[in-house]
Amino acid sequence: MRHPKRTTGRKIRLATAALLLVATTMAACGDDGGDGARTGAPKAPATIPELSADPLTLSFVWFEWPPAKALETFANEEYKKVRPNATIKVNTVPNANWHDAMFTQFAARKTDFDIAILDSQHIGEAVTNGNILDLTDFVKNNIEVEAYDPYLLAAYGQFPQAETGRRDENASLYGLPLLGDTWTMIYRKDLIGDQPPQTWDEMISAAEKCQTENPGVSGLAFHQANGSDAAAVTYNTVNGVYGGNLWDAKAKKIEGVLNDPAGQEAMDVLVKKMKPLTAKGSGNWFIDEVNAAVAQGKACIAFNWIAASGGLLDPEQSTLGKSREQILDKLGFATLPKQKTDLVPLGGMGMHVSAYSPAANQAEALNFMKWFEQADIQKKWAAAGGVPSRTDAIQSPEFLNAGPFNKVYADSVPRMRDMWNVPEYARLVDIENTNVNAALNGAKEPKQALDDIAKEQQAVLDSSGRKGGGGL
Repeated sequence: MRHPKRTTGRKIRLATAALLLVATTMAACGDDGGDGARTGAPKAPATIPELSADPLTLSFVWFEWPPAKALETFANEEYKKVRPNATIKVNTVPNANWHDAMFTQFAARKTDFDIAILDSQHIGEAVTNGNILDLTDFVKNNIEVEAYDPYLLAAYGQFPQAETGRRDENASLYGLPLLGDTWTMIYRKDLIGDQPPQTWDEMISAAEKCQTENPGVSGLAFHQANGSDAAAVTYNTVNGVYGGNLWDAKAKKIEGVLNDPAGQEAMDVLVKKMKPLTAKGSGNWFIDEVNAAVAQGKACIAFNWIAASGGLLDPEQSTLGKSREQILDKLGFATLPKQKTDLVPLGGMGMHVSAYSPAANQAEALNFMKWFEQADIQKKWAAAGGVPSRTDAIQSPEFLNAGPFNKVYADSVPRMRDMWNVPEYARLVDIENTNVNAALNGAKEPKQALDDIAKEQQAVLDSSGRKGGGGL
């Protein structure tokens, strides 16, 4: 609930902030997003407008998982030290409903949230539709951009996106990092040994041997569900390590690239070698199901997002030990094995200010983001269970000592690869999820599934006018 403004003086100050935001919005309307498309993304002010002293609730929207609760707790403990009148509320929805929960409100041009936590691939859609503020000028004046790995800053805020590992300093920024993430390989040290497999092929062999020697324990556990980006990320990860490409971003070409020999090898490895090592009924598994298999001692090797792995060390959720130490005697966490390349999936999300939030709340959101991105706050966030994006925080003892998988993240940052960052992302990922899931569950042959993905995704790009040239 928005708190009413109570004094004439307060109304004047808030009206001034509102006029400033309206003025910058009008100036930004019709901006070119650099992709050949006109965007209506309104510009945030370069400096934070005067903040309200009235009680105020700053609302986020995210999906249901441990980092959402951690963020709300952390922010209410720490941000209140500088803004005691502000309360942080992180509203959550099921992961499968996350995109639609935000973009349905965006379409109505009215949101009950001030800060949208967007997946990196959602940014293009939000920018093109004018749903979030352009933070470029604000970032220049308030954020130490040199403190970040350039790709992380680009991935969680830039549109159009630069190629993996690079940031275009002339491109606009529409968000700032909230939570970094990638996959970790989780392995049973007591079943396969203390040293994790170093290549993907070695990993598959180790999983097969472990499954044979331990009846009732599956060799592998990974995401397969036809929902969110579950099955798509799994295929894209295997595609990357076997030397494949998701598309030719410059030419906007998917057909003939995704389903080339490297892409087909990856699909065959996933369906014919990895799938047989998974548990019966695992065709709809995602984050929670993989964690449950690990915690119940029913998987030799598993893959999951680092930010979702903290509960594996909780004795109340695990059958592997009665203490964190006992669990860690059996569980190891490592960076993903390499094969033809060393690529790993980029996860994580950024913070983005709703263009439809009241002026006072937009100002508070900008102030929160500036506060959150400070070095000392990022280190505190790391100690509280968050995954930071500032390099100094990533390399800090507060982060590296907070969990056994945190060094995995630190070592993985230079290896990250993201998906397509275009407004058509939601349609592209649905096509891939559906077909990869069908191949994993035996409803389609691997080659047919991959060819169908490439053909259908290419049709989406072509129908949107993306036939080559321009940025991602």
